[in-house]
Amino acid sequence: MEMLVSTEWLAGELGASDLHIIDATQFLPDAGRDAKAEHGFEHIPGAVFLDLEEVRDTSNPVPGMLPSAEKFASRMQSLGIGDGSRIVIYDNSPLHSAARAWWMTKDVFGAHNVAVLDGGLAKWKAEGNAVEQGKQQVRHRHFTPFHDDSSVRDLAAMKALVGSDDTEIVDARPEDRFRGEGPEPRPGVEPGHIPGSRNVPHATLFDDDGTWKRGDDLKAAFEAAGVDLEKPMVTTCGGGTTAAVLLFGAKLLGKTDVALYDGSWAEWGSQSDTEKATGAA
Repeated sequence: MEMLVSTEWLAGELGASDLHIIDATQFLPDAGRDAKAEHGFEHIPGAVFLDLEEVRDTSNPVPGMLPSAEKFASRMQSLGIGDGSRIVIYDNSPLHSAARAWWMTKDVFGAHNVAVLDGGLAKWKAEGNAVEQGKQQVRHRHFTPFHDDSSVRDLAAMKALVGSDDTEIVDARPEDRFRGEGPEPRPGVEPGHIPGSRNVPHATLFDDDGTWKRGDDLKAAFEAAGVDLEKPMVTTCGGGTTAAVLLFGAKLLGKTDVALYDGSWAEWGSQSDTEKATGAA
């Protein structure tokens, strides 16, 4: 299955026995919205809700850190998703949080047939497709996780990259937060960015209708920030969600040497002994 599928494709596949649809909507802590409640009010028929606020390492004070393979498998099984499933993930969030769920499901925990719905719920509804309410009744299935951390970077790895010209560190936050001029939504996190990183706000990877830019337009979003796409890339953001948007976008361009700093600025910006930078990169 392709990384990105259209609403037209999904409408044609709806109801297939092996097709499972996940709503992975997530919002920033200060957004004042409840993703789970919104899912209950309206979602694509047959969709289940994957709570990214809960499918993480809840023992770690840093928000959004990856869960264990066992926890992830348990959550997928409870949603009726198992081995052999075709999985389509969407969201209804300005964070485009489906990319985070895609990265976890496919790159980290090894599911094979996983795609993101281009345009998400907004495009689905704009085209007059049906939505439904309530919670799905699902049958538990066996989900076998194959944990692969090759696309994950930790704090020690990121500290080692600072000052190196071998890898591009690319930050998905809005420009004001990257420059240290806008407030961070999480308490205890200082403003600024990782020294040497470049800023590609995740919203620049989308067209006005919320669909992904492709080809030269997508490539231009990275190049406008001075990103050398020939180098390996590590993406970062505030809490690990929009970093996955940059990772997904780089993979749409064919890059395979791209990873994600899972702690992101929520971890880096709370370290008293870590160098920070403000202003333009």
